[in-house]
Amino acid sequence: MFDWMVWTTPVAVFFCCIALMLVGMTVWEVKSPTTLRRGWLPIETTRGDRLFIGLLTAAYINLAFVGVAGKLQEWLSLDAEPSIWWGFGLSMAALLLLMRKG
Repeated sequence: MFDWMVWTTPVAVFFCCIALMLVGMTVWEVKSPTTLRRGWLPIETTRGDRLFIGLLTAAYINLAFVGVAGKLQEWLSLDAEPSIWWGFGLSMAALLLLMRKG
């Protein structure tokens, strides 16, 4: 059923982190219901809204990193393509920023 997906370690870690975030957010919402607030996003959001926007952003950052990894190798004269872990780290940093300040 999942033969079409290449389950490398970074991909598995990424999806496990998403699952853990969803479980954590559910528990947090049950214990402490959220309210609307305004950050630097142009709309009022709840924690769940910011998580959704952050997950979409993280996915796009990962896709962009995979797309430009070959070019980064050329531009920076690297021996090999940069590790996908850099894209993972960037996407998680963006997610945290959106959750905190968005």
